Amino acid sequence: MSISVGIVGVGSFGGQFVPLFRDHPLVGRIALCDIDGARLGRAAKQFEIAETYDSLDAVCRTDLDALVIMTQPWLHAPQAIQALESGKHIYSAVPIISLDSGDEMLEWCDKLISACTRTGQHYMMGETSYYRPQAMYCRRRAAEGAFGHFALAEGEYFHDIDEPSCSLRDVARRRWGSQWDPKKSGGVPMHYPTHSIGGLLSVMQARLTEVTAIGHAYPNDDWFHSDTESGNLFGNETALFQCSNGAAVRICEYRRIGHTGREAFNLFGTEGSFREGVDGSSHWITRHGSTRLTVDEMRDPLPPDVFAALHRGREADDHSVYGGHGGSHAYLVNEFVQSVAEGRAPAINAWEAARYFVPGIVAHQSALRDGERLKIPDWGDPPR
Repeated sequence: MSISVGIVGVGSFGGQFVPLFRDHPLVGRIALCDIDGARLGRAAKQFEIAETYDSLDAVCRTDLDALVIMTQPWLHAPQAIQALESGKHIYSAVPIISLDSGDEMLEWCDKLISACTRTGQHYMMGETSYYRPQAMYCRRRAAEGAFGHFALAEGEYFHDIDEPSCSLRDVARRRWGSQWDPKKSGGVPMHYPTHSIGGLLSVMQARLTEVTAIGHAYPNDDWFHSDTESGNLFGNETALFQCSNGAAVRICEYRRIGHTGREAFNLFGTEGSFREGVDGSSHWITRHGSTRLTVDEMRDPLPPDVFAALHRGREADDHSVYGGHGGSHAYLVNEFVQSVAEGRAPAINAWEAARYFVPGIVAHQSALRDGERLKIPDWGDPPR
């Protein structure tokens, strides 16, 4: 079955996904949408796509099967809901939404899940950690029972605001453009927890139920300070979660740290464990010894026809076919396209997406209350 897809937002990040959707063997029609006419025109020419739309309203009125939301993060949830209600299946970049108010973000999670239930349409959040090779490998080992019982999981996302390869100051300026001002700086580290939570929860097939957290404030910080719109002082936040499977889970979201950018997790079980080294190495460990793993042996194979289609016409080595964020992009696209074609819920559906996102919101609330232990809301599982 061939499906039709529209990509909403074709800037620098959205543009990375256009050829992956365009070239997927199950996508028979593709359209582009952007409110910036010049940017839309450049993308249409670059990717040789004739069908274009200049607004979300316009593309929602089409008979396209699905839309890919690659707009600014504060727009994700409302735009996804509008598109769901127009009869489209939705892929959205992370996170579900980004706002200063944790309570308001929880309300948007509820609205999104309600929209999926009401419309019968499917939503998928494009959480890259789900398809990092390390997560794929650990899911296979977990399915074999090789971990035994999970005892401890550790996830961390280190992204200093002045990281040379991706300055968060520059990201803020690009997102807000001429409307940017210092009061839109800062933000809450735990409001973007999906890179540190998603992969390890996908392996354990569990959810986080309670949390206690602490925040760290950098003295005289020029980025995280109380007079920003978020009013957040914490550049680093550390949370200890109770997991539904009995394991303890430690999550670190740090934006003020003298460390190269790092997105990683460690999983410790009673029979086997997985650890990622600071040098980027990955190891499977048991009481009998340690085995260093290569990316190729950790990664699941893409379907042969999908790999061939994405590789065709590219002057690149095999590894570049997978795209960015640890080679996760091609897998995210394939999962969404396959789910639409097969009429099933995608792996990272709205209910699962909330389990990767909401714990961070509650963790920040705990940090503001001096580590008070708080329960984490859950919406259950998608209807079958």
